[in-house]
Amino acid sequence: MIRKEDARNLDKKDPLAHFKEEFYINEPRLYMDGNSLGLLSKRAEKSLLTSLEDWKEHGIEGWTEGKEPWYYLSEKLGSMTAPLIGAKDEEVINTGSITTNLHQLLATFYKPTGNRNKILADELNFPSDIYAIQSQLKLHGLDPNEYLVKVPSNDGRMLDEDTIIDMLNDDIALVLLPSVLYRSGQLLDIEKITTAAHEKGIIVGFDLAHSIGAIPHELHAWGVDFAVWCTYKYLNSGPGGVGGLYVHEKHLGQAPGLAGWFSSSKAKQFDMDHTLIPAETAGAYQIGTPHILSSAPLAGSLEIFAEAGIASIREKSLKQTTFLMELIEQELGSYGFTIANPREAKRRGGHISLEHEEAASICKALKAKDVIPDFRSPNVIRLAPIALYVSFEDIYEMTMRLKEIMEGKLYKQFTNERGIIA
Repeated sequence: MIRKEDARNLDKKDPLAHFKEEFYINEPRLYMDGNSLGLLSKRAEKSLLTSLEDWKEHGIEGWTEGKEPWYYLSEKLGSMTAPLIGAKDEEVINTGSITTNLHQLLATFYKPTGNRNKILADELNFPSDIYAIQSQLKLHGLDPNEYLVKVPSNDGRMLDEDTIIDMLNDDIALVLLPSVLYRSGQLLDIEKITTAAHEKGIIVGFDLAHSIGAIPHELHAWGVDFAVWCTYKYLNSGPGGVGGLYVHEKHLGQAPGLAGWFSSSKAKQFDMDHTLIPAETAGAYQIGTPHILSSAPLAGSLEIFAEAGIASIREKSLKQTTFLMELIEQELGSYGFTIANPREAKRRGGHISLEHEEAASICKALKAKDVIPDFRSPNVIRLAPIALYVSFEDIYEMTMRLKEIMEGKLYKQFTNERGIIA
């Protein structure tokens, strides 16, 4: 039997507990949606204010003379991000969004030739990734209905790695998969899939939206060709925060598929020559001018990750999600919930996926109880106990509030329909 005192004891032993003081929490609210939008930290606020102050004081000179020079900020943030994904500094750049970066990297690496002309994705992927693939296929004059191959799911929740590998046929030119499935929280075996794809001569990339900042990766060692991510979820960069991309060093030095002003070598950029000399780093995959005020908060946030360590964050996250699953089974077992995420630690991301036929109305009732969950159509409640700012006592209290809702059928006060933003 788990008691509140057990949660408090876990918090007392938690080496990361003090990082909660770094964030704006707005108690008594219990925030369980950091896998959609992370909370603001005081350091992220400070680094944003630094760039504002540089603009105020230096004007255009802020590009090179500010306290945090804007001209080099994207590269600095890439270097700060690299340890989180097991990459070399030069393989990572802070730029764009997931979708724009996908367009860039698909334009660069998708090269249909002969019978090798299809892209392998999956039927459970987030829509924006599929939209990007469909668009790129159309630009090549190819029908997505024929040239986009989707890995099926047996249960509508998870993917089987062996099925993925079995579908790596000679007609597949490129594979794009999520590292963690956004609904179920399943963590794919990136190394296994990458090795199998490369044995067939297939380029492989991953969308790290639901793993970066929550799970350690070794992208360089595994040989992953490219990856993309957002920074506003686990990395806490703020709404619309600038994303990032990784390209393995074996591909560096080639021209990007979509060239732009900041694709240039920094030493040559202001020569104003009409012949692009691309950067020798992942910086070549930038397109336009960096969005400084949407990048700046990440500098402060990544300082926290450097201090906490991604391995320690993952260790605590697994303890938190295990604790939450045990509480759900103890307190909510008779209320029709199904835990839809994998139970095994090595197959689980950073959030818990609960299925319930009244999921949308339950989420509304939780918000009325000062709990911020996340709803995903048609019937999923996602709960993300973020290691840096959610305590074990928070998890216990959230579960008790959910139990109160279910006992009193308080969710019946709300329609079982998603809002405009689920």
